[in-house]
Amino acid sequence: MRIPAIGVEVPVSALGLNPDRTVQVPTDFREPGWFRLGPSPGQVGSAVILGHVDSHSGPAVFFRLRYLNAGDRVDVTLADGAIAHFEVNAVRTYPKRQFPARQVYGSHGYSALQLVTCGGVFDTRTHSYQSNVVAYTSLVSITTARAPGMTTPKN
Repeated sequence: MRIPAIGVEVPVSALGLNPDRTVQVPTDFREPGWFRLGPSPGQVGSAVILGHVDSHSGPAVFFRLRYLNAGDRVDVTLADGAIAHFEVNAVRTYPKRQFPARQVYGSHGYSALQLVTCGGVFDTRTHSYQSNVVAYTSLVSITTARAPGMTTPKN
């Protein structure tokens, strides 16, 4: 995954559900995770990639997510080598108790990618952030993978 506006270029792991049916979070603070029980990036529906904002040792992969702006690009390389190109529509912060799960994870009839991290005020008592930051994007295009051995024709 590449997010040039905030200097992110990292591999993405796969996430599922915890035993209590909550969404898993990445175990590596430098690597985000795709919620594999939803659509893949580029498919119709809301694909979701989660990443940490920071760790005890400093900033994590989505530390600068809150600074994305409408129009910024997000590129996700898919398993088949194709690249799904997304454009940021909006970035919103929600108190965790008011997290809009349907809006983030639900299908809205088009190909979307939501990037999610923690944010807002850090609660030192619970050792967690009180809010979540969500970057909403929509699919712009898909660049198909080249077949092995193919070269670009010269004019």
